[in-house]
Amino acid sequence: MMFRNERSLYRATCNRCKKAIFSTYAPESPYTVYCKECWFSDTWDPLEYGVAYDWNKPFFEQFDALKIRVPRIATMHVKMNTNSEYANFLGESKNVYLAYSILRSENIMYSRVVDDSRDCIDCSDLQHGELCYETIQSDNMNRARYVYSCTNCINSSFLFDCVNCQNCFMSSNLRSKQYVFRNRQLSKEAYKAELEKINRDSYRVTQTLLEEYRHMMRVALHKYADMLKSVNCIGDNILDSKNVRYSFDIYNTEDCKYSDRLVGPKDSYDLYGAAAGELHYEGMAVTYGGHATKFCLIGDDMRDSAYTDYCLHSSNLFGCIGLKKKKYCILNKEYTQSEYEALVPKIIAHMNSVPYTDPGGRVYRYGEFFPPYQYAYNETLAHEDVPLTKQEVLARGYQWRDPDHRELKIKRLAETLPDDIREVDDAITNEILGCEHGAKCNEQCTTAFKITPQELQFYKQMQIPLPRLCPNCRHYARLKIRNPHVLWRRTCRCAGTVSESGTWKNTAAHFHGAAHCPNTFETTYAPDRSEIVYCEQCYQQEIS
Repeated sequence: MMFRNERSLYRATCNRCKKAIFSTYAPESPYTVYCKECWFSDTWDPLEYGVAYDWNKPFFEQFDALKIRVPRIATMHVKMNTNSEYANFLGESKNVYLAYSILRSENIMYSRVVDDSRDCIDCSDLQHGELCYETIQSDNMNRARYVYSCTNCINSSFLFDCVNCQNCFMSSNLRSKQYVFRNRQLSKEAYKAELEKINRDSYRVTQTLLEEYRHMMRVALHKYADMLKSVNCIGDNILDSKNVRYSFDIYNTEDCKYSDRLVGPKDSYDLYGAAAGELHYEGMAVTYGGHATKFCLIGDDMRDSAYTDYCLHSSNLFGCIGLKKKKYCILNKEYTQSEYEALVPKIIAHMNSVPYTDPGGRVYRYGEFFPPYQYAYNETLAHEDVPLTKQEVLARGYQWRDPDHRELKIKRLAETLPDDIREVDDAITNEILGCEHGAKCNEQCTTAFKITPQELQFYKQMQIPLPRLCPNCRHYARLKIRNPHVLWRRTCRCAGTVSESGTWKNTAAHFHGAAHCPNTFETTYAPDRSEIVYCEQCYQQEIS
């Protein structure tokens, strides 16, 4: 994850065409950076940078030297994207602004991991959404505001663990319901009357509702894991998968372990981000198929290769960077098949006998992923899942990057913004607003932000008050809602006819009768948390 910089973008100039671009590499970076048009063009040849293997230096030292010479792509845009310069890790999308890991989507702002969606702002882990705001880990949603872990819901707000619901408000654990208000079934007319009593356009009212929402989620019934149509799996947020162990955010995957963000791989271990393919090991962003890769850092349709960095449609590569449609290459130098097959085992033996030691004292032999010094720790996804202070990062021998000093003329502080979105006029889009957090937080606060005209139109349409935090701070607030990617062994909290705490009274007889449920499981809910966590069997008895 220390190699995946999704959200730290810098103004730069393409080192080839001299066009102004955005880059994931900071200005002081030693790398040569090309815009995507130049990088994918035929005007340069990565083989020109190839070198013979030096038996007097560790492999990783040679690889890093090659990485500095071979041009790198500024941001990760695959296939056709339109009007999305302010985005990264993007594919087949249009009008994406300050959003990351977006596929087949349009009009997306301030979001991450969104697929096949339209007109969404401040969302995370969303598939098939339209007109969604603050919708997290959900699928097939329409006109949704403040929703977590829901499926197939329409025109609803403040929902948790609801499926096939329409026109519901501040409710949890619903199945195929309409006009439910604070978990009470109402008539259509009564529901509308209750909703009209709440000024959802007000920031102060919304903050009160969010407090109620957080409390509602704590006292709701929680399934030990968000897992659907999956067999023999351990982890969380797993869909249509089989034999997946200790993994998170997994879709249509089989026989994989110790991984995150997978869509379709089989028979693979230790991946972060992969789409299809099989027999991958220790890879980050191994996309669009491939077969038998080891230690692959961003690769498209790669086969029988090891220690490659953004190579595409190639096979039988070792220690190569930026190659396209090549085979039998080592450190970007071409060999015959027999030469390649004879040299690779010797290099592996050399990696073990002459290992690389990084500045933090860690030793890298064959079988270890790359030393993580491409980005500063706080530029990467590692900082999101394992947030560390600057002192902690430096003590571990990693890099830290302080934010650039910017002379921002903040025109309005958060506390001076209108409370009601209906009171906001178009002039707000010309003003620089101060983030409520300021630079003191550990969440990459930009200290200031702006409201775009499209964003303002969305807020008015969806009855959403102006945000008081910058996009980065809002992103970290959503991360805190999501459970950590850590598993604990626990026992079901069903104590017979009620939960252990007595706050949930069972509505049906369970298989264990009046005795405590004996089932154990591995869950992302830590033992000291207050949520009522049931096993699959007890949960299904209650929520159906």
